[in-house]
Amino acid sequence: MKRRFLTYFPAGVLLTGILFIFACNKFQSTPIQDAYLEDGIPEYVAGGGEAFNAQIHLGRVLFYDKNLSANNSISCASCHKQELAFADNKAQSIGFENRLTGRNSMAIQNIAPPMGSMESSPLFWDGRETDLISLVSKPIANHIEMGMDDPNRLIEKLNRLDYYRPILDKAAGVGEKLNMSLLSQSMAMFLTNIRASNSKFDQSKFGVSHLNALEAQGEILFNTTYQCSSCHNPGTGFYISSGFHNIGLETNNQDKGRMNVTASSSDEGKFKAPDLHNVALTAPYMHDGRFNTLNEVLDHYSHGIQENKNLSPVLRKDDGSVLRMNIPEQDRKALIAFLESMTDYTMITNPQFANPFKLR
Repeated sequence: MKRRFLTYFPAGVLLTGILFIFACNKFQSTPIQDAYLEDGIPEYVAGGGEAFNAQIHLGRVLFYDKNLSANNSISCASCHKQELAFADNKAQSIGFENRLTGRNSMAIQNIAPPMGSMESSPLFWDGRETDLISLVSKPIANHIEMGMDDPNRLIEKLNRLDYYRPILDKAAGVGEKLNMSLLSQSMAMFLTNIRASNSKFDQSKFGVSHLNALEAQGEILFNTTYQCSSCHNPGTGFYISSGFHNIGLETNNQDKGRMNVTASSSDEGKFKAPDLHNVALTAPYMHDGRFNTLNEVLDHYSHGIQENKNLSPVLRKDDGSVLRMNIPEQDRKALIAFLESMTDYTMITNPQFANPFKLR
């Protein structure tokens, strides 16, 4: 008997049509380093049941599988590394043909409510997606990132891989094959499971521990003196934010940001304010990775904000001129200490989020 999929997930979304590019030889495979898939399916959610946990596991395997790219060279994990809070340490991530993607890969954490709707705060730097299932297909089909712009070819390719058979039997039913709906749902379920909620900052909010004096001073400065919390939401759990902001990175915006989605000139140069959990691990910073350290980010707010027609009002003085925060050294130390207190070491070392493929 076929198992029914969980009914509260939206219908799977087919890959968005992309301009057909290059010749068919881009689908020629390059060898994948010899590896094997570890046996067993972890209990990702206690009491979730075999099929539920198997579907999360299927999403994890797909996330790490380089077979999702046109030439077997790139997986989702290539640009979203667990030890970096599933961000990338390159200013612009590298696609399957070694071309640059144009933006820095955002961290993946706290991006949807746990075990519920796949609706979320706007996703990507420009917020062009709000549906996590729909988001999954975009990098796979992107002609720079992974290059699999033919969903049928992708599904045929994956269904030929023997190691998916036992997982599919448990996740979908004996003999069932992978399809785009199941692929998207499973990967979305895995991504939803990645949560940063056990940092020192979180523990202080839960009353389990306390920030030290320097960290506590940094939190006060973050929320009051420098008004960082007017754009960022330093809360626990699911990161709820729909704000897009122009922070004066340049006078003439090379990347139009949110305007590419809304076509409104008032959104030019605006980008999503990211969740700051694990921010100490996610350098380089900003949508284009222009700053290598948190200290360089503070340099920008101290004296580097550029005049821009869409500059956030928070970054202007009462007379309308550009704000210069001139953050002193002691305040910098406190702010960075506070931001470092948001590192969740359990998330970046959790074996349930790690690569399930092991080298022989």
